[in-house]
Amino acid sequence: MTTANAYPVTQTIRTIGILGGGQLGMMLAEAALPLGYQCVFLEDNADCPASLYGRVFHSEQLAAFIEAADVFTLEFENTPTSTVEQLTELSKSGKKHGMSPPLMALDIAQDRLKEKQMFNDLDIATVPFMAVNSEAELKKACDELGLPIVLKTSRGGYDGKGQFVIKQDSDIKAAWQELKDAVTGKGSLTPTPAPLIAEGFIDFSRELSIIAVRAQSGQVRCYDLVENHHHQGVLAKTQAPAVGTSHLFKQAQDAITTVMNHLNYVGVMALELFVTKDARGHDTLLANEIAPRVHNSGHWSIEGAITSQFENHIRAVVNLPLGDTDNVHPAIMLNVLGQYPDISAVLNIDGVHYHSYHKAERNDRKIAHITLMPNDVADLEPALAKLVATLPNKMGLETKPVAADEQPTALDNQEHAEKPVENAESNNVQSNNETRSSDKTVAAKENKAKK
Repeated sequence: MTTANAYPVTQTIRTIGILGGGQLGMMLAEAALPLGYQCVFLEDNADCPASLYGRVFHSEQLAAFIEAADVFTLEFENTPTSTVEQLTELSKSGKKHGMSPPLMALDIAQDRLKEKQMFNDLDIATVPFMAVNSEAELKKACDELGLPIVLKTSRGGYDGKGQFVIKQDSDIKAAWQELKDAVTGKGSLTPTPAPLIAEGFIDFSRELSIIAVRAQSGQVRCYDLVENHHHQGVLAKTQAPAVGTSHLFKQAQDAITTVMNHLNYVGVMALELFVTKDARGHDTLLANEIAPRVHNSGHWSIEGAITSQFENHIRAVVNLPLGDTDNVHPAIMLNVLGQYPDISAVLNIDGVHYHSYHKAERNDRKIAHITLMPNDVADLEPALAKLVATLPNKMGLETKPVAADEQPTALDNQEHAEKPVENAESNNVQSNNETRSSDKTVAAKENKAKK
């Protein structure tokens, strides 16, 4: 039996309010529709990608946005915590059905120091790091962590902005001058006063990420580990699953499950990881950062998994059973930056799935993604070469593939290249092996990081 508007009479949640209206909001709304849910969006750009799927409310229309939705989530971790706090209180009072993810997850994801400290408190290894509030503290960090280091704003910054690689003592003063205003909140990168963070370099061979979804019941389901390749600080390619990483899956699964349980998290989360060697020379993982939302490295799951990350996020938010996260077919996902390719040329390649974000072209802007899933896995690399040839911005992918331990080291999780998203920096901003240095052992650095 249904009501006049076609909703089941037992369905008390009908409309999902999404904070943000970019491509992630668009793809969440696409996943919500088959499940019977409408979406509305809080977004100051009326022509945002998500506008194709529901009403867009300006930030000055917050009250109307709240009135229009039954339950809330976000696609953009730079969302003001005050808004999330307000929605959380409405949920606690019973006036709304929930706000996911929780406020604490957002607060931690917006502050790199808090994030690294959380990892270490949970016995999840990271690169060594120190807080920096003055030039004197920066000199101390260089001495204790050993050069080179990367100095970053702990809040704000994206696509390599808000950071400085210090390779020698003579770089210290220039690095401090460039980033010091962030400590007082006077800089353009962040209005919130916060210490800088100095991170030590460590040898690593690959960049991976794991995406998981946690239900309101506490059930956690994880997707396969994937391998990410970046170009100039922006994600260019994700391969799912990451080849030869089965021995690392449990460590990644345990880490993200621990974080999600600690935060009492609901919804999809991504955890970015480095593959390095432990003191015995065995492969191990270092946590880089979390993304408290659906993630660029999970876009392959729309076609490549039994249940996409977007559908599973919607299921968690509205308290439906989670879907199977198994990979149905190996896939490669490419981002399209700046300029659209000839869609006929793209779709002429077998196994291609094209996703436009309906954005205007602009240099280095993420405007689409393409998932490649040829029927025969042996055709993946040849098809990838054909696909790259169709892209106006080839993102360095036209070069001959190199061994895993020679891959570029830039790391980024930015979903909105046009917005200053938190946690969207490159952990190693150089894209060559000279940045992967340190004559100190992993064990020594991990011990120092915990002090």
